[in-house]
Amino acid sequence: MISLMLAGGIALWVSVLSTPILIRWLTRKRIGQHVREDGPQQHLAKAGTPTMGGGAMLAAVVLGFGLAHVDHVAFTRSGYLVLGATVAFGVIGFLDDWIKVRHRRSLGLNKRAKFGAQVLIAVAFGLLAEHWAGVDTHLSFTWATSIQLGSVGWLVLAVVVMVGTSNAVNLTDGLDGLASGSATFCFAVLAIMGYWQFRHPKIYHVLPALDLALMAVALAGACLGFLWWNAAPAKIFMGDTGSLALGSGLGALCLLMNLQLLLIIIGGLFVVITLSVVIQVISFRVFGRRVFRMAPLHHHFELAGWPETTVIVRFWILAGLFAALGLGIFYAEFLTTPGQGIL
Repeated sequence: MISLMLAGGIALWVSVLSTPILIRWLTRKRIGQHVREDGPQQHLAKAGTPTMGGGAMLAAVVLGFGLAHVDHVAFTRSGYLVLGATVAFGVIGFLDDWIKVRHRRSLGLNKRAKFGAQVLIAVAFGLLAEHWAGVDTHLSFTWATSIQLGSVGWLVLAVVVMVGTSNAVNLTDGLDGLASGSATFCFAVLAIMGYWQFRHPKIYHVLPALDLALMAVALAGACLGFLWWNAAPAKIFMGDTGSLALGSGLGALCLLMNLQLLLIIIGGLFVVITLSVVIQVISFRVFGRRVFRMAPLHHHFELAGWPETTVIVRFWILAGLFAALGLGIFYAEFLTTPGQGIL
C-alpha cells in the first residue's frame, strides 16, 4: 500500500511541478500548437499554446514507477513492458508533434509512417509479453476464459488493442483536459483492480499484479498532475506525445492484467468517440452524408452550441461512469467465485 501511495504521489507532484517549467521553456522557444483550419472556429484562439506536454507526464510516470520500488517491491518483466510500451509510443507522438512544430502545420508524421511505427512497437510488445513476460494467452474478461487464442491469435489481439487504444485516446485529445481527465478515471480503477488481483493470486493468477498496479497509479498521478495545467483554459497541451503514451499504457495494462475485453467498458468514452469517427467516415463515403456536425463526437456538441467546458465536464462524467461500471463488473465477478464473500 505504501508503494502505491509513493507511485501516485511522486508522479503527481513531478507532473505538477515540472509542467510549468516545461511551459516556460516551450514558450521561450516559441513551440506552440498549430490548430486545424477545418476544426471549430473558436479553437483558432488556442493557436500557439505550448504543446508536447506529454513529455512531463512521461517523466512523472518513470520517476513515480521507479521510485515506488524502494519499499521492497520487486520490478517485474510485465512492469518493464508496460513502461517501455508507454515510453515508445510517447516517442512516436513526440516525433509527430515535433514535425508539426518544425514545419508550422497541424499535420505531423504521415499516416503510413505513424501507423507502421505503432504496429511495429505493438508487435514487439506482444512477442515480449508472451515469450519473455509469460502472459496468459487465453481471452479474458475479468480472468482467463477457456478460449485459448494461441501465439498468433494473442499477438493479433495485442496489436489491435495497443494500436486501437493509443489512437482512441489521441482522438479524444481535442478539448482542454478531456483526455487527461478521462484517462485518470481509467488508470485509477485499474490500480484498484491490480491491487485486488495481487491480494487474490489464486483466483486471478496475475503474478506481477502489484507491479502493474504501481504502473497504473503512476499513470493516474501523472494525468492528474498534468490536468492542473491542462484544464480549461489550458496552459499546455499534451500533444501526441501524451495521448499516444496514455493510450498504449492503458492497452498494455489491460492486456497483461487479463482484462482485454473489460477494457471496452473501462475506456468506454474512448470507444464511443472512436466509433463516432468510424460512423462519420463510413456514412460520408457510402451515403455522402454526415451523421454528426463534426467528428470526433465532442466537436459535434461544440458546434451544437455547448460551451467547451460543458462538453468536457459532461464527458468526464461519462468517462467516470464507464470506469465505475468496469470496476463494478470486476467486483461482481469476484463475488460469484465459489468460496468468496462480500468485502
